[in-house]
Amino acid sequence: MSDPAARRALLAALGDRRRNLAALLLVAVALAIALSVESPLVRYGAALAVFTVWMGWFVLAAIDWLRYADF
Repeated sequence: MSDPAARRALLAALGDRRRNLAALLLVAVALAIALSVESPLVRYGAALAVFTVWMGWFVLAAIDWLRYADF
């Protein structure tokens, strides 16, 4: 990514602290629940929740990057 405008847009999209902290908190809660309960079903649910949070974070970051970018 050699375009400076695209790089600035990427840094702005990834710099949303509130979204990053919310995703981190949701992942930590899901993993804490999975580690506290000894059940394969709970572990599967936690893994699904972590994947869902990651995909939501990724999509929102990509939308912000496209919004900030000046192509």
